[in-house]
Amino acid sequence: MEVVGVLCLALTILTWGFLWVWDFAERRTRHQAGLLAAESRALLVIAHPDDEAMFFAPTVIGLAGLKHRVSLLCFSAGNYYNQGEIRKKELLQSCEVLGILSSHVMIIDNRDFPDDPGVQWDTERVASILLQYIAVNGINLVVTFDAGGVSGHSNHIALYATVRALHSKGKFPKGCSVLTLQSVNVLRKYLSLLDLPWSLLSKHDVLFMLTSEEVAQAKRAMSCHHSQLLWFRHLYILFSRYMKINSLNFL
Repeated sequence: MEVVGVLCLALTILTWGFLWVWDFAERRTRHQAGLLAAESRALLVIAHPDDEAMFFAPTVIGLAGLKHRVSLLCFSAGNYYNQGEIRKKELLQSCEVLGILSSHVMIIDNRDFPDDPGVQWDTERVASILLQYIAVNGINLVVTFDAGGVSGHSNHIALYATVRALHSKGKFPKGCSVLTLQSVNVLRKYLSLLDLPWSLLSKHDVLFMLTSEEVAQAKRAMSCHHSQLLWFRHLYILFSRYMKINSLNFL
């Protein structure tokens, strides 16, 4: 009986602790969201169809909840296995679930940007297209990968290298901010919500954390990518913290 009592006490303490962390995270998230310009015109810059759901769903849903207009610029059709046409349709379906209008989605489908981790994209070409899109659409917030690219994919890293260079050279329009998605180590990557304490303690400028309903929305978006739902992707959807938590930093 004493053992049962101790276990119940421990469970109570753990539950209380988790709820306290969750409440603290929600309050901190609301505070940090105030750092973003009210109702900004945000542009999510990704390399492949499914990046928006697999890595950035908390950010997209969070920005939409803050009344930001979110657009998406995808630099390839994800044609590594000759599925480009299918994947473009899947991306549009996923964006619809996430609240991004199809008219606000642009997919670059040409040989300059192949879906291939062994090919280094020309960052000057990426920069030219990106700056043109920003100017035409009045974008004042750009969101993309950080130097680690979350998964280490060279195409992801090329996008970061581009925005980093543009930012350091002052090429972005006045008032246009850049947020990069924080890469974490493999252990943290697959801790799901258990990564929340580490996410709170790590250095970041903005934190987006999804509710249970929003997590279901993110999963529906990822499920639109039928061509990519191999067995290990189902495990990713279940365990990855990126399906629930995004921590980002300003350049």
